[in-house]
Amino acid sequence: MRSEAKTPKQYLEELPEERKEPILKLRQQILDNLPKGIEEQMGYGMLGYVIPHSVYPDGYHCTPKLPLPFMNLASQKNFIGVYSMVIYAKKELYDWFTSEYEKRCKYKLDMGKSCIRLKRMDDIPYELIGELTAKVGAEEWIEIYEKSIKNRKK
Repeated sequence: MRSEAKTPKQYLEELPEERKEPILKLRQQILDNLPKGIEEQMGYGMLGYVIPHSVYPDGYHCTPKLPLPFMNLASQKNFIGVYSMVIYAKKELYDWFTSEYEKRCKYKLDMGKSCIRLKRMDDIPYELIGELTAKVGAEEWIEIYEKSIKNRKK
């Protein structure tokens, strides 16, 4: 469900009532753990956490006018999605996350390459999402991105 909201505040105001509390809690975990050099803005119709052009002028290789994405958070039709570019690009982080998820949640992880699908509002690992957010800083993400994603697309 792509939002047309222009600001995070507007996005949050438009959420369905049953999604407000979990999204607000996830957002707070992300904001509390967001590495220096990464900021919140809207991106792709979701709450976006990006490395702005002031930190990384090259921007995103697919669309250089956009800042480098780090993470997104969205209320989708059947789940809440946490989209972590870092978990997609860094296998050790993916392995850590999947192992920790199993230890902390009652239900099986539903995950794509970068999308963590949270379908059960009563079994969201809020602190784990915060820990994931803090695992890689802006400089390290730029380095990983340039090695594993940007250079591969050339």
